[in-house]
Amino acid sequence: MKSLVSLIAALLLPSTAILCANESSPISQPNIVVILADDLGYSDLGCYGGEIRTPHLDALAAKGVRFTQAYNSSRCCPSRASLLTGLYPHEAGIGRFVGQGTLPGYRGRLQEHCVTLPEVLAPAGYESFACGKWHVNEPGPIARGFKEFYGFIHGYAVDCWEPGMMVRRPAGRPERKYEVGEYFATNALTDHALDFLDLAREKQKPWLLYLAYQAPHFPVQAPPELTAKYVPTYQRGWDVLRAERLARMKKMGLLPADLPLPPRAAIDNLAVAKRVGSLTADGLNPAWDSLDAKRQADLAQRMAVYAAMVENLDSNIGRVVESLRVHGELENTLLLFLSDNGACAEWEPFGFDLDTASFKNPTPGTGINVGTPGMPNILHEGPALATLGGAGSLFSYGCAWASLSNTPLSLYKHYAHEGGIRTPLIAHWPARIVDGGQTRSHVVHLMDIMATCVELAEVKYPAEYAGRKIRPLSGQSLVPAFLNRPVEPRLLIFEHEGNAALREGDWKLVGQQVIGKEGLRPMARWELYDMVRDPTEQHDLAREKPGIVERLSQKFQEEARRTFVIPAP
Repeated sequence: MKSLVSLIAALLLPSTAILCANESSPISQPNIVVILADDLGYSDLGCYGGEIRTPHLDALAAKGVRFTQAYNSSRCCPSRASLLTGLYPHEAGIGRFVGQGTLPGYRGRLQEHCVTLPEVLAPAGYESFACGKWHVNEPGPIARGFKEFYGFIHGYAVDCWEPGMMVRRPAGRPERKYEVGEYFATNALTDHALDFLDLAREKQKPWLLYLAYQAPHFPVQAPPELTAKYVPTYQRGWDVLRAERLARMKKMGLLPADLPLPPRAAIDNLAVAKRVGSLTADGLNPAWDSLDAKRQADLAQRMAVYAAMVENLDSNIGRVVESLRVHGELENTLLLFLSDNGACAEWEPFGFDLDTASFKNPTPGTGINVGTPGMPNILHEGPALATLGGAGSLFSYGCAWASLSNTPLSLYKHYAHEGGIRTPLIAHWPARIVDGGQTRSHVVHLMDIMATCVELAEVKYPAEYAGRKIRPLSGQSLVPAFLNRPVEPRLLIFEHEGNAALREGDWKLVGQQVIGKEGLRPMARWELYDMVRDPTEQHDLAREKPGIVERLSQKFQEEARRTFVIPAP
């Protein structure tokens, strides 16, 4: 009888205790590193099928786990709001963009009923540090619990060659100095992150490092020596490379072996596409072979710079990992890597070029924040090609290359189709994630990071904080997925600027521009997909299964009101 009671007790242990099973002694609280890339496509990394060289992230994946159904919130500031608070972005107050709105889900800044990762972890003894892109408005990172910060608080991008867009907080703290021509933003963010880790080690406490890189968000920039070696690869064009990525993803077990390659994604801005003469009859991005040699050369160089920017990001992550290894911390550090949204198609089909004169004499801590359509696309030729990505060039790579970055998913950043919301997610924690190199098909969301940290730090998520009532967590711990334990089917809601989706189990309801002020527009057109059989959203089942559409549509309404998606501006 005693043994039976012991067995039942063991089965009821929380997952943290199960993590400690088969160990001679309990493990101390892990250090936590959350690395967020900006505008990285789902299949850009080598370990997700890409041709870009990412050996350090590939090594983390080989000893950790890769998630195949991980989600973000479709755009930079909503995703950051969600990651930092463990809530849906609308619950946190940033359903669209930063600003000064009045409706609960669209106030444009973190709300008083939210708490952030460092605020929750502090009672467990954690020191917290942040580098990079904040982009959830005032109050800044220091006021929301981080001890040290280096990066930019406002704006959604920076000129990587311009140190004046960054700021150190609290003011007066030690800051790295760079010689003229030496500065590059991704490197500098890592430099300061390593300095912060040295500060954390002095205090001998567990720590959280939130490293929100600006890469590879436009303007696409990279050290020139990295770019040249990628040019021959991208001269082959996006059609060949999409097919090669899909083949590698199948071989890795990331996708079904019989999944066909979908058509190139639709052009993001049809009006602009028509103006520059790149609109195809079916509304898709053009075939590579339909372009003349000058356009191909310009586009190959743009994508080569993007690939170099990703490789440079990977190299800097390698620097962080090596620091952990040298200091004996890698074994008991949970490292999570993901992207804030899918690949970026904003806004021109062949990319755009910003006016560099507009960003001289920047305000410290304030990056680039420009209007949307209408920026010119410059056809770079001859010697001008070699200047792309260097100081004085501010460009994007265009929606056809974004379609490659998202292979084989549908659409891009900003949308609620998979190309907008699905992210690579790598979890590495040698002390507890064993049998490395596996994949996880669990449906997870970046808001789950808060619940994961709460569990592993053994801290209670507060019902009140500083006299304010706090909204309950919407995220769920990732620990069961680390252990490859089965979980109940998940219900997730997505919405950004009228692009909406609901994921329930294997079903996904998705539509563009379906949200009105008080709810669904009367003529809303939903699409329905079976995400197991059709992860690329090519076979709309809405007309075949109207009952499921109606049921999920009603659930969307309910969840939209509960999470402040409705009322919408």
